[in-house]
Amino acid sequence: MAVLASSIATDTLQDYLAEQEEKPLLRFITCGSVDDGKSTLIGRLLYDTKLIFDDQLATLERDSARHGTAGETIDFALLLDGLEAEREQGITIDVAYRYFATGERRFIVADSPGHEEYTRNMATGASTADLAVLLVDARQGILRQTRRHAFIASLLGIRNIVLAVNKIDLVGYDEAVFGKIAEEFRAFAGGLGFATIAPIPISARHGDNVTANSAHMPWYAGPTLLGHLETVPLAGQDLGRPFRLPVQLVTRPDQDFRGFAGQVASGRIAVGNDIVVAKSGRTSKVKAIVTADGDLQAASEGQAVTIVLEDEIDISRGDMLAAPGDRPQLADQFMAHLVWFSAEPMMPGRSYILRTETDSMSATVTALKYQIDINSFSHEAAKSLHMNEIGVCNIATQSPVAFDSYKDNRTTGNFVLIDRLTNATVGAGMIDHPLRRATNVQWQALDIDQNARAGLKHQKPAVLWLTGYSGAGKSTIANMLEKLLHASGRHTYVLDGDNVRHGLNRDLGFTPEDRVENIRRIAEVARLMTQAGLIVIVSAISPFRSERRMARDLFADGEFIEVFVDTSLEECARRDPKGLYRKAMAGELENFTGISSPYEQPEEPEIHLKTAGHDPGELATQIAEYLGKR
Repeated sequence: MAVLASSIATDTLQDYLAEQEEKPLLRFITCGSVDDGKSTLIGRLLYDTKLIFDDQLATLERDSARHGTAGETIDFALLLDGLEAEREQGITIDVAYRYFATGERRFIVADSPGHEEYTRNMATGASTADLAVLLVDARQGILRQTRRHAFIASLLGIRNIVLAVNKIDLVGYDEAVFGKIAEEFRAFAGGLGFATIAPIPISARHGDNVTANSAHMPWYAGPTLLGHLETVPLAGQDLGRPFRLPVQLVTRPDQDFRGFAGQVASGRIAVGNDIVVAKSGRTSKVKAIVTADGDLQAASEGQAVTIVLEDEIDISRGDMLAAPGDRPQLADQFMAHLVWFSAEPMMPGRSYILRTETDSMSATVTALKYQIDINSFSHEAAKSLHMNEIGVCNIATQSPVAFDSYKDNRTTGNFVLIDRLTNATVGAGMIDHPLRRATNVQWQALDIDQNARAGLKHQKPAVLWLTGYSGAGKSTIANMLEKLLHASGRHTYVLDGDNVRHGLNRDLGFTPEDRVENIRRIAEVARLMTQAGLIVIVSAISPFRSERRMARDLFADGEFIEVFVDTSLEECARRDPKGLYRKAMAGELENFTGISSPYEQPEEPEIHLKTAGHDPGELATQIAEYLGKR
């Protein structure tokens, strides 16, 4: 009998899971400003739909007594505010995901943080959502963070939004308050492209209009929040979109099998269909579609598969398989909307790592076209983006990227920017379109290359990059070094920071943004000169490690030699050969390195020159000897 009961229980469980799997799935996010009640709302949804187990409820009651903010009643927010730091501060820091289901649908809800500092977490949660529940405190009305989250939701492709006017009980269930907030939201969100906007007055704490209509608001005749979530139209799969599969892994368990694994980002693929590799343009046919549950004849959007081709083609992680008749864009320059996450501002010209669904490469924000004002959505001129700001940028990548516009495909049109030094994610982007210059300007192959030019000069090209404070002695050492190399028959050129600013960089000032562009231009010129076979000596303060790293990455291994001219700031100020330190200390010079702008010392320079007690000629000889040993 026990075996029979176990068998029946197993069958019942399997039937239940199968039934749940067949229900449509809605992914949604709760967002809004701090303390608008997002976590409380989700906790109330789980409680009212009977999805809290007895032991969880007991723990919740105990935690409510210890951490709660709802008096003697249950504090539903504690169901989601799992981090101790969140409980102590009373705010959500991370994105918490919860699953629940009703008789109509399955739901995955992301509870995002409301604090402005954690806007990046909200963007993460919104990137996969179909709908956003935007909470507004009825006492506060529409806030700046409300506008920011609404704009980001629109930017990230969310087309359905619920305006949940929460804490309506604290304003006496006033219809006029609700109407005013709803009207204001519709006025500013009208141009954001939402397909549906559903204002609903709720009290998450007491459950009004969450899962059941409230007796306190007879004037409201619309659906409950849960009722709306169960009935809002879902976009569903669009099999008419072109086939895309970003290759996440090349699997080769033995010499007879070579497959390309990934999740179908859009469209449909079947055995026998033609495909093209987006970057190389090589074509083949699908021989087999392999999954963990067996081979398939066809696969569509959202399925994880391994595709086997009829031909041996060079494909690696970062490539994209596509429909030959409707290929993705392939470009190394494009325009994109960018949400900036880092406390360090985004500066045009600075090098970052750009990471797509499967690809990774160096990239530079070549221009910040404008910043978007969150209050008015107007376009404003700006030189940089600060934390949580949104702008439209031109981006150049070191190698071509295969992509679609984000509005056409959220999976193949998004990217993140990674700081090269800290490996932190500093920004998230949505690609708008390729730049025309990326498609009509091609690299021209030349028969005479760097090796041929260097061979004629009987030397190995290099760039000697002298960095240090103003007055450290860089220019003096560079001048003496060039005389030494010239006397030994070397072909050289000195790119002095001050001299370059008289011509090529005369349009640049000394703001952090202009300093970045100054170094980018110098590095590009030095690169061209090394390709001509020259030994280039750069003398420039170059205060930021990220720009020196960007310069290094332009050169082949061993070609870039960083020389740290290490003179203390006190000694440089004492020398003050141009009188600049005196002016900077008097407040007459802004953004002066070491006084009002930082200098980031090299961590592992190839040559470390400690100038104290040494003659410049002696230091120049040290560099020449190092170069000779190469």
